[in-house]
Amino acid sequence: MVDIGRKTITQRIAIASCWIKLGPKTIKLIRENKIAKGEVLNTARIAGINAAKRTFELIPLSHPIPVDQIEIETEIMKAGIKIICRVRTQARTGAEMEALTGAAISALTVYDMVKAVERGAIVTELRLEYKAGGKSGTWKRKDNK
Repeated sequence: MVDIGRKTITQRIAIASCWIKLGPKTIKLIRENKIAKGEVLNTARIAGINAAKRTFELIPLSHPIPVDQIEIETEIMKAGIKIICRVRTQARTGAEMEALTGAAISALTVYDMVKAVERGAIVTELRLEYKAGGKSGTWKRKDNK
């Protein structure tokens, strides 16, 4: 593990996003809350929050950080669901991995819930959109979609 003991505690924010591509039939079933496993978007949101909080247990050598806030936003689009995970902390290291993990697990939860009706769903474009805080300051993806 990297030694972060001498780093300054600062407010840090990270935003990550990903997509799960779905067909029109599956999107309709999600909108109408007719997926057999239950309500998809809230379940995916809770799964993503839980995963972001436990990132240090999932990613070897990542530090446990005191997470102040996690927000997961889902948006049903024409070709699937866009997921955005925002994480805020006061820590010695950033929250990028927590945001990425939250977005990814939210998308995987959607897949798990819809696989009975669409095995060909694709989780794609997992990426960091924004980070702020710490020594390196602010970074923002230039090609935001």
